[in-house]
Amino acid sequence: MTGLIVRVGAGVILAAAVLGGSVVALERSVVYHPIAYPRGSWHPEEFGLSVTDHYFETDDGLTLHAWHAEADRLGADLRGESGPRRTLLWFHGNAGNITHRADNMRLLVAEGIDVFIFDYRGFGRSEGRPSEKGLYTDARAAYAYLTETLAVPRDEIVFFGRSLGAAVAVELALDQAPAGLILESPFTSAPAMARVMFGGLPLGFLISSRFDTLERIGRVNTPVLIAHGDRDEIVPYAMGRRIYDAANDPKSFYRITGAGHNDTYVIGGTPYFRELRAFWEGL
Repeated sequence: MTGLIVRVGAGVILAAAVLGGSVVALERSVVYHPIAYPRGSWHPEEFGLSVTDHYFETDDGLTLHAWHAEADRLGADLRGESGPRRTLLWFHGNAGNITHRADNMRLLVAEGIDVFIFDYRGFGRSEGRPSEKGLYTDARAAYAYLTETLAVPRDEIVFFGRSLGAAVAVELALDQAPAGLILESPFTSAPAMARVMFGGLPLGFLISSRFDTLERIGRVNTPVLIAHGDRDEIVPYAMGRRIYDAANDPKSFYRITGAGHNDTYVIGGTPYFRELRAFWEGL
């Protein structure tokens, strides 16, 4: 019965899209779920997180917003826990905004890594409306700001892409090779996800966005860590495995036992952070 409902619902959506000429609107409703300012928790100190606000421009004239948090290196040095300096350039998923990653961000910073996370166009305080081309433009602008304005050495930067952000991170890695690349809960492509969402119906042709990580990952030549919850209810675990199989060495795969799509760091707990830290410290 559930399968029938999904198929009937998909048929209604398809008919509405074709008859109403609303394919673009359909795609935006499926692919992007931004939450714009002032919605969100814009006081990171409530999570025990200290950040600085940053604004930068894209090549097409939009202003984007980011948070930058630096690790306590003095404390780490005193504890004898300091490793090589790294900065995590975070490409978040398709929903919410950077404030919804504050708790995860705090825990990453506690592991001794700086974090720079930005909102794509149309998310949070960032201007514009999201699109695949636009997100790639935003990624290039964030990288340029991090390396040029903040003067972070390129060989210290680790890309961290979650879900949709994994596709954005891989695209940028083709042109700007990071020290390492972490992909968490990645999907193979947008059309493949459309088939998953609509009960296996071949509706990928309605989605102009590609976000084709599976095709691109084989052209990335940088160390890769792929992490995926084996109970992911949104992006099939098998997609993460396929991307891992297509990636070049050196590569590693971390199965987050019992984790779904949005609770990886919570369910993963200490082993999760240990795995990520071992990756960036081993670069």
